Amino acid sequence: MDLALLRTFVTVHRAGSFTRAAALLGLSQPAVTSQIRTLEQQLGRPLFLRQARGVTPTTIGDELAHKAAPHLDALVEIAETGLDDESSLRSLHLAGPPEFTAERALPALIELTGEDGQGFALRASFGTAEETLEGLAAGHHDLAISTARPRGPLLTATPLCDEELVLVAAPRWADQIGPEKPHRRAAHPLEDIPVVEVHESLPFVSRYWASVYDSRPAAPGTVIVPDLRAVLACAVAGAGLAVLPRYLCASALERGDVVTLHDPPVPPLRTYFLVVRTGTLAMPHIARAHEWLLRTACDWA
Repeated sequence: MDLALLRTFVTVHRAGSFTRAAALLGLSQPAVTSQIRTLEQQLGRPLFLRQARGVTPTTIGDELAHKAAPHLDALVEIAETGLDDESSLRSLHLAGPPEFTAERALPALIELTGEDGQGFALRASFGTAEETLEGLAAGHHDLAISTARPRGPLLTATPLCDEELVLVAAPRWADQIGPEKPHRRAAHPLEDIPVVEVHESLPFVSRYWASVYDSRPAAPGTVIVPDLRAVLACAVAGAGLAVLPRYLCASALERGDVVTLHDPPVPPLRTYFLVVRTGTLAMPHIARAHEWLLRTACDWA
């Protein structure tokens, strides 16, 4: 059986689409379709059910993928290990949310290149969870950090870390609330405070309100800026309340630039996932970065 046909088959199985598999393989869609048809003719069985959107593997297709994929990944690992020497500087393409990637992931990866003496060229891009996962699936990135867990066999996600969300504002807003601190299921002291957020939909404030107060925020966003670091700067300047990851506002809290407006017994958390295309951890430079980020994240509590 032709290994090239098997490689195409496994890629289609993971991608769930001839079009997406063609992009990942650097082939045309008709070429991928032809290779799958040839393999099906050799086996005398259909491997996929064609649908309006993509393909679904048959029972035979699932069985073949289960048997063939680990061996193909092992061959890739052998080939990539042979290429991964001191004379070849591989590029690692990382994608993720701008704040977390800039503040945590990138410094960790820079440290890795000096730690193990096996450097790689680093290319980073920022985007939403949907954008980064789509880019990873399309082959534009090698590694993605996402707050959404992807579905399907094409992408493999590993929990990276949890971040605590904190309700903060400049001290003058806390003074305005006075002794009547907001408590669970009663956020009314906060309703008159302007809201600073990254989007009109108030994703962080809405998550906090749903988790802590079991309600939706009443106040609309007064200042909308698409970066949590800018949200923090606006909160420090007194623009209003904000919900931020604790790691991002820890220094400002220590300095007293902002204060917490509420300390719930169980603070809301947001989980980050480290995501790769299934099988690409056979590539040493991706595997090193993946392992290092998981190890470093243990100290990000």
